[in-house]
Amino acid sequence: MTTFHSVMPLIPTGNSLEEAIVFYTEMLGFKVARQWDGGAVIQRDSVSFLLQVSNNREWADNSSFSIGVADLDALHAEYQHRGVAMGRLEVKFWGRREFHMIVPSGVCLQFYGIAG
Repeated sequence: MTTFHSVMPLIPTGNSLEEAIVFYTEMLGFKVARQWDGGAVIQRDSVSFLLQVSNNREWADNSSFSIGVADLDALHAEYQHRGVAMGRLEVKFWGRREFHMIVPSGVCLQFYGIAG
């Protein structure tokens, strides 16, 4: 039987891979694992994304990714300290405590707390 181990979503960058990499590394704390002309893999702990140069706003505006973290309060404080524009930390009507942000390309990221 095959076991699934991870998923690596593609995220559009907008027109500039370089600007996207700066945002994800300097503002969100990711590291570049691999980079090539037109794309890059970024990673923070065990979460990875494949950044792909694309300015397709329909794709970006309709993309949303949830990221579970062990210490949601600490992450929210870290991002506040870095000046990241984000929503407030709150319990949503579906019961999950989270905050969200719209990254420069238009993609929505939700960060939520999980038991660590």
